[in-house]
Amino acid sequence: MKVILLQDVKNVGKKNQVLEAADGYVRNFLLPKKLAVVADKANLAALERKLAGEAAGRAKDLEDAKALKTVLEGKTIELALKTGGGEKLFGSVTNKEIAEALAAAGVDVDRKKITIPEAIKTLGEHKAEARLHTDVTAIISLVIKPL
Repeated sequence: MKVILLQDVKNVGKKNQVLEAADGYVRNFLLPKKLAVVADKANLAALERKLAGEAAGRAKDLEDAKALKTVLEGKTIELALKTGGGEKLFGSVTNKEIAEALAAAGVDVDRKKITIPEAIKTLGEHKAEARLHTDVTAIISLVIKPL
C-alpha cells in the first residue's frame, strides 16, 4: 500500500516521504498511530501544496537574511564602555551588548546569533559575526570607545 509519512519512522522513512509499505503494517501500525496517511490523489495534492509553501518560506527567509546582511555590513556599531586606564576594558564585550547596540541602531538581531571570534578586551576596531541563516553570515564592524 502506498502511504505518505507524517513523521519520521525509524527504519521506514522520513517525514513527507511517499513510500510503499506492507498492507498489514500500514493498517495495524502506521494508520492507528497516525504516523502515515494513504497516498490518494487528495493527500498527494495536499503534500505538494505543503512542500511548495515550505520551499517558498525558506526562500523568503534566505532573502530576508541577505537583505539584513547588507544592512549589517554597511554599519559600524560604536560601543562606549568603561576602561581601567589605558586601552583595557573592565571585562569584555559580550554578544548581548552588541545586540543591544544593534537594536538601538534600528537593526534587530538575536544575541544568540552573534558570535565573537576572540574576547574583545581592548579599545579600537573589532569584528563580530552574525549567523543570520545557515547560508548567510554577516560581519559586524565594532568600534570600542572609552566612556
